[in-house]
Amino acid sequence: MTKDEIKDIIDRSLFAVLGYTDENGRQNVRRVFCVWHKGIGGHLISTNTSSQHVHSLMKNGNSCLYFFDDASFEGVCLYGKSTVRSDREYKELLWNDGDEKYYPKGIDDEDYCVIEFTADSGRYYRYDGKGDLTGDEILAYDSGKTFVNGYAESRK
Repeated sequence: MTKDEIKDIIDRSLFAVLGYTDENGRQNVRRVFCVWHKGIGGHLISTNTSSQHVHSLMKNGNSCLYFFDDASFEGVCLYGKSTVRSDREYKELLWNDGDEKYYPKGIDDEDYCVIEFTADSGRYYRYDGKGDLTGDEILAYDSGKTFVNGYAESRK
């Protein structure tokens, strides 16, 4: 599978599965809305600051992010770190009309934050095979890219 084909799986996905370890050492997963991407290795997820997964990620950012397409039986699992961001620039980037129903105080709502996931390696699969992604491959592919709404771009 080429890097462009891997990127296409990511862009076609509205959601990803975020894996992390909680404060009790238990493995957890959350299905998250994730359409903002910087190449293959950078991803932004808006969420509630008060949520358990945010508290866990603030203590231990080791995590994975899994994108998949059930219809074509393709997937990519990225391994790396999650950083919780409260910076206005991140929050503005992901803000949509109607988000005030979740965050009544708007962009500056203290319960609104963004998780920035940065991959350092990965693994992919589909019907014709599977393989690994190294950190160097991800960095090379992502070089010069900025965060974009990949799902919206793939629908044009």
